[in-house]
Amino acid sequence: MRGNPALLLDDMTTLSPSVTAVDFWFDPSCPWAWVTSRWVDEVAKHRDLDVTWNIMSLAVLNEDKEVSESYRAFFPRALKYTRLVAAVRELEGQDAVKPLYDALGTRIHPGGSKNPDEVIPAALAEAGLPADYARFADSDEYDEQMRTSHFDGINRVGQDVGTPVIAIGDVAFFGPVISPAPKGDQAVKLWDAVVAAAEYDGFFELKRSRTRDPIFD
Repeated sequence: MRGNPALLLDDMTTLSPSVTAVDFWFDPSCPWAWVTSRWVDEVAKHRDLDVTWNIMSLAVLNEDKEVSESYRAFFPRALKYTRLVAAVRELEGQDAVKPLYDALGTRIHPGGSKNPDEVIPAALAEAGLPADYARFADSDEYDEQMRTSHFDGINRVGQDVGTPVIAIGDVAFFGPVISPAPKGDQAVKLWDAVVAAAEYDGFFELKRSRTRDPIFD
């Protein structure tokens, strides 16, 4: 995804008019990842970003952890979406991932749908993908590729975090967890601040309790 040319931090040390390569890992079911992805979209309108959208999985992240029964009951539904995205990535290529994520996420988050049998066919149609790809939501055929993508992201930041993960060159971080996604200059200021903090090798965590739910706008 590319926005207007602007001076950007190149290799985290010098300013250059070059494109900044960004990797973004998401689980389609995560509302916080959705909000953060909308923020990255907004930043890309003002900065020259080339974003690669990668799948990760909350089900895989938590498969060996003790979680509540209600949270664990959510994983089969979430896994359908991650499996679908992984399959589309393999069959259609990287360029097909973001349109599918947008179509899925719009229905899951602002749309509030919890029914994959409704979300998936509609999202495939919107993304211009074959309807029969819906079968991959219930198939483990591309689980190896899905897990490889997941661990590529999570191993850059550690096992005690979640989705999303963002990497800019050798600098990777979890989050930020934000609500709602900022717009315009505020979006760019937050981007610069997060990247500046993350580039310091000794910086690990900055956190406060969430006081609001994800706001989709």
